Amino acid sequence: MQLKTTNLKSIINQAAILLFTAALGTAQAQEVVVTDSTAINDTAEIQVETEKPFQKFKVDGVAAVVGDFVVLESDIDKMYIELQSQGVSIKDVTNCNLAGRLMENKLYAHHAIQDSIVVSDAEINAEIDQQLAYMTQQVGSMEKVLEFYKKDNEAEFRSELFEINRQNKLAAQMQRKIVDAVEITPEEVREFFKNIPEDERPVFGDEVEIAQIVVKPEIPENEKQKIIDRLQEMREDIVENGASFNTKAVLYSQDPSSKSSGGKISLSRKDPFVKEFKDAAFSLQEGEVSQPFETMFGYHILTVDKIRGQQVDVRHILLIPDVTEETKEEALKEIREVREKIVADELTFEDAAKEVSDEDETRESGGQLVNPTTGDTRFDLTKIDPILYEQVANLEKGEVSPVLTDKDDTGRPIYKIITVTERYEEHVADYAKDFNKIKDLALRDKQLKAIEKWQKEKIKETYIKVNGEYRDCDYNSNWLKK
Repeated sequence: MQLKTTNLKSIINQAAILLFTAALGTAQAQEVVVTDSTAINDTAEIQVETEKPFQKFKVDGVAAVVGDFVVLESDIDKMYIELQSQGVSIKDVTNCNLAGRLMENKLYAHHAIQDSIVVSDAEINAEIDQQLAYMTQQVGSMEKVLEFYKKDNEAEFRSELFEINRQNKLAAQMQRKIVDAVEITPEEVREFFKNIPEDERPVFGDEVEIAQIVVKPEIPENEKQKIIDRLQEMREDIVENGASFNTKAVLYSQDPSSKSSGGKISLSRKDPFVKEFKDAAFSLQEGEVSQPFETMFGYHILTVDKIRGQQVDVRHILLIPDVTEETKEEALKEIREVREKIVADELTFEDAAKEVSDEDETRESGGQLVNPTTGDTRFDLTKIDPILYEQVANLEKGEVSPVLTDKDDTGRPIYKIITVTERYEEHVADYAKDFNKIKDLALRDKQLKAIEKWQKEKIKETYIKVNGEYRDCDYNSNWLKK
């Protein structure tokens, strides 16, 4: 029995992968001029009267139409280029593979609209801000980005990016709606496991359970005040002297995702920003500049560029107060003393974590880490973060690591010790020991079947036209409705 977990993951993550299918292709559809009024054909040609009458030249061909969306041949070409630029092997990838993939995305997006699924303009614009910031960082300037993508101006580029991101988000939400409705019972998990032949049962690699204690150097109050005073000076220069908020954000902001775009961010009340940031964004009028305020990331000032209903376009400047050599030494001393007590059996690791750890997420569980991929406490050593692997690979169960230096989300140093609370050797799947993993496999298999069933039904009831060479493809789905 084949376990289709990889395929399912591919399907569920399709929208994210298709972001680089476009390299802006989907929204760049040229106007196709056909030589008669019949239905869209596979390759459009036009005749132009010049000194050599009736000369023909080929324009962008239409590979397929799915509902309200068109797949152009150029979309497929661009998908190849983008896959290569991402380092993905295209050795076994064919035009048919990519055409089928693009048609799937259009099918999801089309039915998301039919099901009245709405995506937030603010969320899309925020993604575009991040994409443009990343592109600019890679090539050096927005002018070079526009030149690379052959765009006349940023507004045109943003408009095309908006449509690409909108379609991808619609497709992703439609997929999520399908799989989120799927549930699985313990009996179904048992049947799934029973139906896997013994010689085909999955093998789970070496796994560990990990706990850690984190001590963060304190930020002195005078360092915080320096940052607040500096932001206040910037605010006064902007408000009283007409200085450019945009320029100051580019020069001074420590937010890497928005710095290059002048601190620009678009958001709505539903978007996943920290409460303090959203409170500031939605409490100001256009052009007003906030007083300095604190979030978990540091201190900000913020101005509102434009209010558009439930969405606001803002700019912000983030400054992060730093620790001092003195507070770093104090933190190091504290964690070294804690480690000595644990090693000397004067204090358990769990009790020490609850007593001194500065990591809110793990402190109450005695420092126990949760695998963000699986949601449980086990970490597969073949898939673990390389840095974490180096820290735990040679630790025996119950052994405590030396003091390690790491960085928090703002780049400030933190100090930690790690222990392995349990080890699981590589083994063939066992129903009792590995129930949660088997349940995940069974659920993904059921989700895949739900996706396949949905797609089969929707293809039947959706207008689909496949043109030219793409009619000769051997698709997994019945795009040709044979």
